[in-house]
Amino acid sequence: MKVLLIKDVKSLGKAGEIKEVKEGYGNNFLIGKGLAKAATPEVLRQYEAEQKRKADELKYELSNLAILKEQLEKVTVLIKKQLGANGSLFGAVTKDEIAHVLETNHHLIVDKKNIDTDGHLKATGIYDVDVKLGHGIHAKLKIQVEGE
Repeated sequence: MKVLLIKDVKSLGKAGEIKEVKEGYGNNFLIGKGLAKAATPEVLRQYEAEQKRKADELKYELSNLAILKEQLEKVTVLIKKQLGANGSLFGAVTKDEIAHVLETNHHLIVDKKNIDTDGHLKATGIYDVDVKLGHGIHAKLKIQVEGE
């Protein structure tokens, strides 16, 4: 019996492979537990179509991330914070503030969890901040912190 593995099966193969197995093992264990499907022409066509769709979605997502990276690297985010008596900031600039200013002023949506400030935005000046966009793509964002 030929089966198409849906999930990795230890000592048999990885997902997407077609394997020849004994009838009982294929029907009772692999298909019964949802690890494989019988390798009919219909199932193979559906699997190939699904893989093509996933590849197209990944390609589309990567192109959108590349565009977002270009946009982020062109932008300088201006954040104004209140200064204390000695000229230092009251508190640090947070990731939430950076994400909010990006969205409201520049119409770029970035999750605050993906902004890596290293907790060093505690004084006025210009900083480079790393933004993780996914799939190994990172952008450098310029942050300008000014006092009010």
